[in-house]
Amino acid sequence: MKATAKLLMVMVVAGMTLSACGNGGNTTNQVTTTTVGEELEALETAYAKGLLTEDEYEKQRKKILSKK
Repeated sequence: MKATAKLLMVMVVAGMTLSACGNGGNTTNQVTTTTVGEELEALETAYAKGLLTEDEYEKQRKKILSKK
């Protein structure tokens, strides 16, 4: 009976391990890319609308340009 219990435990652990692999092929990745120019335009627009202070604008501008 011990051998049967051990075999059952091994089968349960193996089944749980295999069932945790992947998600049935339902993986979706969405990648959005923007150019540096597009990011700078969006930043300029936000600044012009008063959504950013001059300091925030300059920090973000430098950050965008450094990603290049």
